[in-house]
Amino acid sequence: MLIQPYLFFNGNCEEAVNFYAQQLGGDVVAMMRYKEIPNPESCPPNTDPESIMHARLQIGSNVIMASDGCPDEGGSPHKGYSLSINVADMAKGEDLFKRLSDGGQVIMPFGATFWAKGFGMLTDKFGVGWMINVE
Repeated sequence: MLIQPYLFFNGNCEEAVNFYAQQLGGDVVAMMRYKEIPNPESCPPNTDPESIMHARLQIGSNVIMASDGCPDEGGSPHKGYSLSINVADMAKGEDLFKRLSDGGQVIMPFGATFWAKGFGMLTDKFGVGWMINVE
């Protein structure tokens, strides 16, 4: 079984997925727009045809999926969860923390804790929470 996050953005999905690909070293393997679906009449009302219906980001063996969602839903506030990245190398952890926090907000600065060599929490510029953990 795999658990893969599916993130919903409110009009900036493409920007977010490209940011994550650049910062995490992943590949955008799918980026489908609403205008590309076979039955455009099945789109939710008020949908921008250029908005992203589905995106898939491959990072090693991990996948993050995303969408702009339905315009009338207002997008997700990204509250109540964080995406967690575990790495073995301290320098890699510090680098990921710095990259993801660019333009965002540091919640807990990256540093040693009683449970990990390094740990930090942040909210990125798209409002998504992240935890970086070095074991």
